[in-house]
Amino acid sequence: DNQIYGMLGVYEDVTEQKFAEKKLQLAAGVFRHAREGIVITEATGNIIEVNAAFSLITGYSHEEVIGKNPRILNSGRQDTAFYTAMFVDLQAKDHWSGEVWNRRKNGEVYAEMLTISTVRDKQGAISHYVAMFFDISALKEHQRQLEHIAHFDALTSLPNRVLLADRLRQAMVQAQRRGQLLAVAYLDLDGFKVINDTYGHDAGDQLLIAVSASMKGALREGDTLARLGGDEFVAVLSDMSDANACAVTLTRLLAAAGQSTQVEQNQLQVTASLGVTFFPQADSVDADQLMRQADQAMYQAKVSGKNRYHVFDAAQDRSVRGLHESLDEIAGAIAREEFVLHYQPKVNLRTGEVVGAEALIRWQHPVKGLLSPAHFLPVIEDHALGVQLGDWVIHAALQQLTQWRAQGLALPVSVNVSAHQFAHESFVEKLSDALLQHSTVAGLLEMEVLETSAMQDLNRTAKVIGACVALGVSFALDDFGTGYSSLTYLKHLPVTLIKIDQSFVRDMLEDADDRAILEGIIGLARAFHRGVIAEGAETIAHGTLLLQLGCELAQGYGIARPMPAEQFPAWVATWQPYPAWTATNLP
Repeated sequence: DNQIYGMLGVYEDVTEQKFAEKKLQLAAGVFRHAREGIVITEATGNIIEVNAAFSLITGYSHEEVIGKNPRILNSGRQDTAFYTAMFVDLQAKDHWSGEVWNRRKNGEVYAEMLTISTVRDKQGAISHYVAMFFDISALKEHQRQLEHIAHFDALTSLPNRVLLADRLRQAMVQAQRRGQLLAVAYLDLDGFKVINDTYGHDAGDQLLIAVSASMKGALREGDTLARLGGDEFVAVLSDMSDANACAVTLTRLLAAAGQSTQVEQNQLQVTASLGVTFFPQADSVDADQLMRQADQAMYQAKVSGKNRYHVFDAAQDRSVRGLHESLDEIAGAIAREEFVLHYQPKVNLRTGEVVGAEALIRWQHPVKGLLSPAHFLPVIEDHALGVQLGDWVIHAALQQLTQWRAQGLALPVSVNVSAHQFAHESFVEKLSDALLQHSTVAGLLEMEVLETSAMQDLNRTAKVIGACVALGVSFALDDFGTGYSSLTYLKHLPVTLIKIDQSFVRDMLEDADDRAILEGIIGLARAFHRGVIAEGAETIAHGTLLLQLGCELAQGYGIARPMPAEQFPAWVATWQPYPAWTATNLP
């Protein structure tokens, strides 16, 4: 009865095995249900497994690719050097990631984002490669559409200002390298406004589309035809042997612009005025100067009777631009203190508040009377006298601010700064000295720099503006929309105000394109937290539409013409906004 009863058993712990099985099941589930295509290859590169997403993306079934090399997907878009660099990177880092263009079974080429990882065994030898990819064709197409919108005109699909600027610069470089002539033609349609007014903007748009296609067909494949907006176009004609060879192309371009177009029941037709300039020239010129020269020549074609072209004559540049005063005369006028500043008010259209004034230079000529800047500023644009006169404007404006403050009037005054003056190495130093002399009004000085000037050297422009802001001077980006506007400039330049060029404001009541540009600029200003002011408010209707578009600040003849300093305080005291403006509902 003292026997002991018991059981003897043998057992094995399978916890780790169960855990491993679950991991395998999880991995298999991920492989099977992943939306990304997955490919597993041997170290030799032959495919040993693919998932369902692989077949969905490529069109190849599981059975069709097992044992094959992934090169069956090769589209030919990337060369051997690309795949060699991929393999070297993979060997060095055990992984590679990037964009690859492959080809589906049906022959369609598509873009994919691909990641390849190396799998090594316990000894460190490569046992497998695992590749994961997903189709980014839709993203690529969206990117292409965005790039098209950024660089091409929405109506005609011609290059816009941005793309034109790039192509013109490239063409200038090639012309110098090849020793050949480059022609820049500025073209404006004659009578297009009459078409719009008579038949409506839809008919005008159809005519623009037809004329654009016709003119593009008249040019060679390597030439560029761009639409600047409205009925203005620019053609860049490369590799011209001489000016005479260009004449044939220009004549063909004018004929194309003048072709009759059937729009609904109407046969519509316009002509064109064309100005052309050539590069290279005896003097150094940049792309902006070429555009201005061609524009001036186009104006000469207009006043000469339209439906013709006019060649810009660099030797007679000053007379073409109406610049009648010599450097000696201007230097003498500075010494005799013949220059004066007139002031144009800036107002809030809705509240009637006068928010400031723009100082505008005039020449009180002893014989010819009061001359506008067009008679003398272009002559000294790139001359030391331009810097000297610009410095005088700053001092004169500060002195006037001091006088007004003593009279109880304290309003900001803005002065225009030329590109040459702004680029001068002592600009900030001289400005600092001027502000010290007029310290009581230092915070009331504003500066307006042209958009095209600001773009010449963005980094330097940002530094100079930043240094001036530190002195208490605020900045506005003047004539915005006339240059090759970029979001980069708004992002990096510490300007507080965007000034819409009057050319868009003046025609916005009739021109839907100008109105759309205005809406875009106002939207940009709002997005980048910048103030916005419009030039060219010439009528009550202009002011009303500006308010409806969301722009409260404006200046222009509809408010007041530039006036002598002594008249300004009385005007400020008596001015009232129009009732139509104060009643306008803002967006």
